[in-house]
Amino acid sequence: RRVSNGISPKSVLIVNKLRTKPVVDAIDVLLKYIREKYPEVEIYHEDRPDIPECAKVWHPGPDAKPIDLVITLGGDGTILHASSLFKTGAVPPVLSFSMGTLGFLLPFHIDDYTKAIDSAFAGRITVLHRMRLSCTFQDSGGERIDTQCEDWQVMNEVALHRGSSPHLNTIDVFVDGQHLTEAVSDGLIVSTPTGSTAYSLSAGGPIVHPSLSAIVLTPICPRSLSFRPLVFPSSSSITLRISERSRASAGLSMDGQVSHILSPGEAVTVRASLYPIPCINRSSITEPEDILEGEGAGPGKEDDWVRDINNLLQYNATFRSKALTRHSRS
Repeated sequence: RRVSNGISPKSVLIVNKLRTKPVVDAIDVLLKYIREKYPEVEIYHEDRPDIPECAKVWHPGPDAKPIDLVITLGGDGTILHASSLFKTGAVPPVLSFSMGTLGFLLPFHIDDYTKAIDSAFAGRITVLHRMRLSCTFQDSGGERIDTQCEDWQVMNEVALHRGSSPHLNTIDVFVDGQHLTEAVSDGLIVSTPTGSTAYSLSAGGPIVHPSLSAIVLTPICPRSLSFRPLVFPSSSSITLRISERSRASAGLSMDGQVSHILSPGEAVTVRASLYPIPCINRSSITEPEDILEGEGAGPGKEDDWVRDINNLLQYNATFRSKALTRHSRS
């Protein structure tokens, strides 16, 4: 959706990957620009040894200082980490800069920081609300298990897998309380539309546009060839319960982080989160003069996702078209 005439952010949280020299230099330049042009803005950073000198320490949690804008510098993993910092409540808009890496969540290169920051601070932006998932755990009696991950908001996927066990997992799948199937496989992936181009895609799942509200269920190497990926409405509640007949426990990971081990009889229930991630699109700050007359979409109308599946996935590119592309670049 288009956001205009917004209130200039009063607080900014910087989230970055490990501070290599390029990252250090980029943060220094970016923070210098913000301090000089927007001196009233409070700048925060996680409590880490590499915190910039001008930044204040920010601690996540219910009593955290309110943040108006999150700026990430790194790769897709940096944005996933930023998402994990906001486990409860609404998430502020996220402005993502790549540090030379390519990714579906990285609309801006660090070289474009002035235009991106000015547009974001002026409110002239288009925001894509990327759906997240929330998880709860149940014991063999169906009672809720209190864990540190119960409120974890997941941006890409929740994955149940056999880990180091040589045996397949046996998992009962329930949708809105109704038994769907007994899955015998290496595991199952429950992903968001954003996560559909991550682990789920590698396991044979569908590509889903990130503006849709849907939940994707993808098997990992199932024993049955008829076990195909499924797409459910975001109103669905999906429960994965390790069968009592399963010969192994299942490891559970959220956005690539191992968080829990489920024993036979235990379960995880996945639902759409009430708090999506508002990501600022690159197309929203495109200047009119950047668009050639009669070609392409105008500012705020171009779909970053369409560009990304062509550039990053080489979607539907034949061997011939790839060869022509290589030849044209040489």
